[in-house]
Amino acid sequence: MPRPARMSGHPSAMSKARRRSRARGGHGAEEEGGAERWLVTYADMLTLLLVLFIVLFSISVVNTSKFIELKASLASAFGTGPKSVLDGGSGIMNDTTSEQGQNTIIPGTPANPLTGQAGKDSADVNTAVPADLNTLAQKQVDNFKKIEEDVNQALDKAGMHGAVQFSMDRRGLIMTVVTNALVFGGNSAVLLPEGQKIMSVLAPELAEIPNQVEVNGYTNQLPASTYPYPSGWELSSARASAVVRYLAGHHVAEQRLSATGYNDLDPLIDPSNPKAAARNRRVDIVVMSTLPDSAGDALQAAETAGSKSTVPTQ
Repeated sequence: MPRPARMSGHPSAMSKARRRSRARGGHGAEEEGGAERWLVTYADMLTLLLVLFIVLFSISVVNTSKFIELKASLASAFGTGPKSVLDGGSGIMNDTTSEQGQNTIIPGTPANPLTGQAGKDSADVNTAVPADLNTLAQKQVDNFKKIEEDVNQALDKAGMHGAVQFSMDRRGLIMTVVTNALVFGGNSAVLLPEGQKIMSVLAPELAEIPNQVEVNGYTNQLPASTYPYPSGWELSSARASAVVRYLAGHHVAEQRLSATGYNDLDPLIDPSNPKAAARNRRVDIVVMSTLPDSAGDALQAAETAGSKSTVPTQ
């Protein structure tokens, strides 16, 4: 009877085992070598990040003198400055500013003021105050008083005496229209007939003057719902915009008009006053002063002096 062959000692079986062992050994060597490849990618990424930060730093530095020259050249090209580069003027590379203008500016670092002509001109524009400031301020107050007188006469003629209250601050003449139920409905920004009647008196007076006109809307301090508006901000802004739309539709130039809502900020009278709910819910029509902003103190001083010299009437 034939004996069964033992596979463990068979040459073919042994060769297969050796091939499998070599295959496993070779594959392990490949895996061990590939595991180190991430170091190359990591080093490349760090190099790219370094280059990126260097580029970002280099473009964040501004040469102020070159910027000033560029600004002056562009202003000239558009007809608002000296002779431009295209017409043979000084170019960006021809630095005519002082040495201090060569300093670079890094964002977050305050710049030193320029001592060159460009810096001097810009400072003169921002701080220019007329020599006869008090005279101009008094003239502005007289003009505002004339507007107030004309508006009051028109309101009296229309049977609406006292519908508008007048005051003055640094901005100019303020005409306050209390937004009671006759002007706007509850939580509404639609001008009611009575409100339109008041605006119909104000519009012709505002159309004849050159001043800018700013309309400010306010709500009162009561914790009441403003539905359908999300809050008093939207409601006060919508009421100011409604007044602006009416004035623009009655011959007041749109480019002279602006609207802003102030919610319940800047109350006219103390919120603890029983009349605050009605008085603080209002629209202010501000006839802006034509004087520089720096003349605000002189304007208020002139208005105060005029008030003291005027005998109050009932």
